[in-house]
Amino acid sequence: MATKVLAIVLAGGEGKRLMPLTADRAKPAVPFGGSYRLVDFALSNLVNSGYLKVVVLTQYKSHSLDKHVTLTWRMSTMIGNYVTPVPAQQRLGPRWYLGSADAIFQSLNLIRDEKPDIIVVVGADHVYKMDFSQMVEQHVASGLPCTVAAIRQPIELADQFGVIDTEASAPDRIAAFLEKPKDPTGLADSPGEVLASMGNYVFDADALVDAVTRDFDVEGSRHDMGGDIVPWFVDQQLAGVYDFKDNDIPGAETDTTAYWRDVGTLDSYYEASMDLISVTPAFNLYNDAWPILSRQPSLPPAKFVHHSAGRVGSAVDSQVGLGTIVSGATVDHCVIGAGVRLHSWAEVSDSVLMDGVEVGRHAVVRRAIIDKNVVVPPGATVGVDLAADEAAGYTVTASGITVVGKGHVVPEPETVPQDPPDHEDGLAAGPGVA
Repeated sequence: MATKVLAIVLAGGEGKRLMPLTADRAKPAVPFGGSYRLVDFALSNLVNSGYLKVVVLTQYKSHSLDKHVTLTWRMSTMIGNYVTPVPAQQRLGPRWYLGSADAIFQSLNLIRDEKPDIIVVVGADHVYKMDFSQMVEQHVASGLPCTVAAIRQPIELADQFGVIDTEASAPDRIAAFLEKPKDPTGLADSPGEVLASMGNYVFDADALVDAVTRDFDVEGSRHDMGGDIVPWFVDQQLAGVYDFKDNDIPGAETDTTAYWRDVGTLDSYYEASMDLISVTPAFNLYNDAWPILSRQPSLPPAKFVHHSAGRVGSAVDSQVGLGTIVSGATVDHCVIGAGVRLHSWAEVSDSVLMDGVEVGRHAVVRRAIIDKNVVVPPGATVGVDLAADEAAGYTVTASGITVVGKGHVVPEPETVPQDPPDHEDGLAAGPGVA
């Protein structure tokens, strides 16, 4: 009989480090790449891998996440396939999840109902492509009850990750799990690299049930998959490692198959967004053999209008979403969402603009993340004067990225640059011609 697999997506994280993007939504619901939510990457990988029974465990500010999963990820029910959000059920009393392991413990009814042989557990806030069936195949062949996916990282970055130390005689077995080590040992075949945990796991179902049940009663446990459950399996010499470099994605270029980013901070979110838009992107969304799936809005194509001296609607080195109108504005090195309005003589560069943003005439936006439905009025600036941005209450990251929260209206400036004489009265009213 075929191995029965249940996938569990851990989507209950609060995402404090992504504030203000998580002020009104769960971290996995944060828009990314102009057309997606972060959770779409985990779900696309699972579905592309052939795993069509998926539960998404949610908790904080979950309405938009629950709505997105429910409306987007619809499977054929004829053969029992599903992707379903499951909020904190409080089956053990009136309390929230204490950690990712506790989330699974409080949801054991889902496992008992499905009766899987194997459980794939993944996070919901990483950007990558991965065929989990290859990891499951290695897991089954190993005979071990726990397998951890790992990606190679430069050894100087080891103190940012959970690092996996393998056995010298058996490099696919985990000897130790090191939390952000200061002086790790490099890999035998690549001394300048270490194996960092990706937060993706494969378990024998009965072993995972036993582990989270036992962990519930452990005093001092953080009830965390990476911090408590995996180390327990390692201590028992029952954990294997799956090297992400061995994962073969159909249609992928060799130099992009090992891409993985934890977008848990504003700076990492910005950097991952910029990775999408180079000529040869570090993370390639244009692979038809392994698509990232999502629900696309019913909007017209993007439109670029005006072509006169000093007033050209253009976008270069950028992604532009459906329904967006670039009306005499200049867009350079940006990720632009759906339904955005960019008016004449506006300049937007090195930025992420989410759905429904409006940038007025002569406004300037640089190195910024602008959340949904923000209005930047004519002549205003964002990301030009960081001290002024901080004084206005915007978040400015350590690397100098200005972040404006959802629905905010940027104050109008005291003076607004004037249109050239032949345009001073504007054009006929109507969308996309201002």
